Amino acid sequence: MGTLEKENENLLYIRSRSKGEIKMERLAIVVPCYNEEEVFENTAERLTERLSALVQKNKISPDSYILFVDDGSTDNTWQLMMAEYKKNYRVQVLGLAGNAGQQNALLAGFACVVNQCEIAVSLDADLQDDLGVLEKMIDKRHQGADVVYGVRNDRRSDTVFKRVSAHMFYLLMKMLGTKTVSHHAEYRLMSSEVLRELMRYDERNIFVRGIIPLMGFRSEVVYYARKHRTAGRSKYSLGKMISTAFEAITSFSIRPLSMIMLMGAAIALCALVGLVVLIVCTVCGMPISEGKYILASVWLLGGMQLTATGVVGEYAGRTYFETKRRPRYRVRQLLRHDEDSRDSYKIQEADTNGRQP
Repeated sequence: MGTLEKENENLLYIRSRSKGEIKMERLAIVVPCYNEEEVFENTAERLTERLSALVQKNKISPDSYILFVDDGSTDNTWQLMMAEYKKNYRVQVLGLAGNAGQQNALLAGFACVVNQCEIAVSLDADLQDDLGVLEKMIDKRHQGADVVYGVRNDRRSDTVFKRVSAHMFYLLMKMLGTKTVSHHAEYRLMSSEVLRELMRYDERNIFVRGIIPLMGFRSEVVYYARKHRTAGRSKYSLGKMISTAFEAITSFSIRPLSMIMLMGAAIALCALVGLVVLIVCTVCGMPISEGKYILASVWLLGGMQLTATGVVGEYAGRTYFETKRRPRYRVRQLLRHDEDSRDSYKIQEADTNGRQP
């Protein structure tokens, strides 16, 4: 069965970008999970069905697979992953020792697949990102794109607060001069060349969706409407949203430091003008309540000093963590299917269904 599978695989082709030659590409779907027991089984089933459909359409290699990354879940997510791994030859699982955060969980998954695939797609476990555009992503890859971003053009499924905060975040990132794709989260396709380049970025304070546009690879965009979550609650709390935004700002821009300097200069200028006005008024004999001006000035300058000190402290603190060079995550367990076990699963599925997957 393994030999036959390989012979069939050699008959499936995609268009090469350089010479017009034909080449097979293996897809890895990387899915970070944190306490997703309520949606995991549905997610695994739908992703497996999508992979099988793409294989049958000759879009991807038959040995394409899904890598679920457990980001230190405290519920039964890991147990469900293990059960799915044992019965589904398209599933691989990676368990992290403790909660490393979404960005680090993604990087751990990318590190595991970078030498095992030609293209990789990352997405959230809740499947609010439309799987229907996955085929469009692959088609754009066939046309020569190295990165294909999934961009939300309809966020009606989000709360009003989340929609407003998202708009403000992308506007702020644009003002700070950071290259980001508006309304794009973690749903993207990347070639193995992009993955290898991403692995060279070794900073601890990392923001993946800001780094990838910075690389300069050829990119395309597909649009989709964000869906409602099928079950459970989002694990992306307000605190995590604020933390991600701050990481993005401090990772890619020093403009806040420049803004503080400009605000300090503006305040000093206003103080100088106010002093001149006070002197003129005093000379002209006009009554001036100096205490009010002094009190307002003290509060204003004190607040600005605290703000400036806090921002500078954040940059200094993040530099401190970078110099420590601590590992971003620790792998607890990685489970992959070898060729023999994959062929065994395929034979069993063929006997059960009367056809090859």
